[in-house]
Amino acid sequence: MELVLGIDIGGTNVAYGLVDRTGKIIFKKSIRTKDFSEPEDLVNEIYSVVSTEIADNKLLGIGIGAPNGNSKTGNIEFAPNLNWKGIVPIQQFFEKRFSTKALLANDANAAATGEKLFGSAKFFTDFITITLGTGLGSGIFINNHLIEGKHGFAGELGHVQFIQDGRLCKCGKKGCLETYASSTGVERSFELFSKEKNYNSSLFSDKTPSAFAIFDAAKNGDELGLKIVDFTADILGRALACFTAFSDPEAFVLFGGIAQSGDFFRDKIQAVFDEHVLQIYKGKVQIVTSNLHSENAAILGVAANVFYSLN
Repeated sequence: MELVLGIDIGGTNVAYGLVDRTGKIIFKKSIRTKDFSEPEDLVNEIYSVVSTEIADNKLLGIGIGAPNGNSKTGNIEFAPNLNWKGIVPIQQFFEKRFSTKALLANDANAAATGEKLFGSAKFFTDFITITLGTGLGSGIFINNHLIEGKHGFAGELGHVQFIQDGRLCKCGKKGCLETYASSTGVERSFELFSKEKNYNSSLFSDKTPSAFAIFDAAKNGDELGLKIVDFTADILGRALACFTAFSDPEAFVLFGGIAQSGDFFRDKIQAVFDEHVLQIYKGKVQIVTSNLHSENAAILGVAANVFYSLN
């Protein structure tokens, strides 16, 4: 069997798996990114596991998705949500260890490719995938083509400064969208709103709850949780209304992390979006939730890049 190794490097976890030509993931595993102080340690760990799983199968290549992953250089470049700083030649590390060709893509671009081939965007020609994880990324398809830009970094919508003089971002700027509309942003909103003690909430404790716990509480009617979710949906809905003027998409696909709460969150974003989007786009742009598990979409997306390159 001919297989591709797909690897999604995120700020919190690294998901990787072996994928066949039909898009079936025959093996998958997830590990914590912060457990590896050096990128070479991660490469060696994945090799030690995958080398036994491949057995008699043929490894055609490796697809890698990573924040600030530059497909043109094969490097992760100054990713604010990773512990590895500066320029990391991650593609070179994997090629050397596995003795096979590797391709690097921005993680959000990989997710968008996965959605296009196997998920909610299968029948869209023009769409933007919004990844809501540790940070906020975006993958942009226009006329069935992934847009990467001159330097390989098109779609850094998470670092649009959406709130003037707002929250400090890991990139060094203030008010970036991802400091509000991401799992990390949700937890920062809790720290802000929890100072107001007049909520009937189960979320008050000695430590900040996870974004998942906040959204789960909101779905059960928790006052503080609902305040935070509504605040997040308002910012993201208005941001997507602005982004619509850029490429006139058919849809935004919400992917990963807090997007997994499904219609509960999507409906709130859609309502804000419909209120703020320019008149000429009203009723023409859908906001949909990924129907792929967040890890699967990214793994499939980067694997698809390799299969495409072989055709």
